[in-house]
This record gives sequence, C-alpha cells and structure tokens, in this order.
Amino acid sequence: MSAGTQSGAHRGLILPGRALRRLAEVGIFAQASVSLEYQQFTKRYVVRGVESGGAIKDLGRYVTFCGDQGEPLPWLHPLDGIGLNGVHALVIAPSLVRVEMFRRGQTYDLLISHIAPGAESNGKRPHLQSAPIFHAMEGYLPADTGKAGRNQKESQIPAFYSRAGEPLAFPAQFEAVIKAASAGATCIGSRHPHYLRAPETLLSSVPIILRNAKDNPAITAARHEGGDS
Repeated sequence: MSAGTQSGAHRGLILPGRALRRLAEVGIFAQASVSLEYQQFTKRYVVRGVESGGAIKDLGRYVTFCGDQGEPLPWLHPLDGIGLNGVHALVIAPSLVRVEMFRRGQTYDLLISHIAPGAESNGKRPHLQSAPIFHAMEGYLPADTGKAGRNQKESQIPAFYSRAGEPLAFPAQFEAVIKAASAGATCIGSRHPHYLRAPETLLSSVPIILRNAKDNPAITAARHEGGDS
C-alpha cells in the first residue's frame, strides 16, 4: 500500500455502512479522523488526534495513537464525552502513529498508519501524508484465552493470518499499543484512555497571559483581515 494524501489520512479503517450504523445505534464513537493544525507560536504544522471508542459485549471499535517507535505519547488534556464509549483524550504532535481496532464478536480488524504533514511548497499549506504500517483483517482472539491457560500477553493480541493461512507478524515495537487498542475494543462502557498518558508536567494548567493585544496571533490576523493596522 502506498502513502496517501489528507483524504486517506482522514479515513482510517473502511467499514461497511451496516457496521457504522450498528456502532451508532449502540453508542460507540471512535474518531479515526485526524487533522492538520498550525501552531502560531512555534511556526510549525502538527497533527491532532483523539483517542476514543469502547465496546459492548459483541461489538467494539477503538482508536489510539503513539509515537514513531510505539512509545506512549502525553495527551494535551483528557476529554469528557456524552455517555460512555466516546472520546477520551486529545493528542497533538508533529507526527502520529494511529492504531485502530474494530471488533465484532471475536473477529478483529487492525490498521496502523503513520501520519505526518507533507512537505511545504511555495508557502502553501501542506497535505497530511498517511503511510500504512500494518493492515490485517479478520484476526481472531478467543474469548476464553485466559481460562485456556494462555498468558496475559497472548490473550490480549488477536492472531492475524494471510489469505493462505500464514501468520502475519506486526512490527514488534507496536506490541504494547496493539494490546491497548485490543483492550479498548473489548472495554465495555469505556470511559478512560488506554494508551495516551498524562504529561509529566501539566503545562496546560498554567494560563498564557498576553500583555499586549499585538502579541495575540488571533487578534493580529483579525485586524489584517479588517484592514486595521
């Protein structure tokens, strides 16, 4: 699979309409779409994503994010949704690896994608570039793996196979985040993040005070648009 543009980056797993309708009916909201944002103070483009999702007994969908090597990323802040199985935390970074899991019963689909801003050209806003890392369909995770004597590590990751029945190996550095996505897709009434973590220092709790209106990029932009100098 080749890298895609912003439309591909927004899509995530392509689910049939019947699955999307069923997810909406049972109140499972997993936001696979990401967006390109511009930071005025750092003068750079970043990617914005939302860890979200959850499950009922026979259905689940979960989206989380990690760094390029599978490491947990700090959230900007947690999010409160309306009800359960919705949004959990907001993450913003120069690039993101999105991990999306869809479960129906004991069958799982998994998509891991690297998402980053593309190259800027002549000062134009870049596109988001999405490159698939691992994509597998119809993996299987027995519901009673723990009772069958398997260890916790094995019981949390579905087994994926090629169409010819050969095992598909995912990149080892993403093992922890795949386990987290699998846990999210089986977490009935999910209400908390499964992989994004709290930042070491809560800088977002400190308000930014701009002493002069000219220091505020939003005010400056509005004045330029209105012809005010």
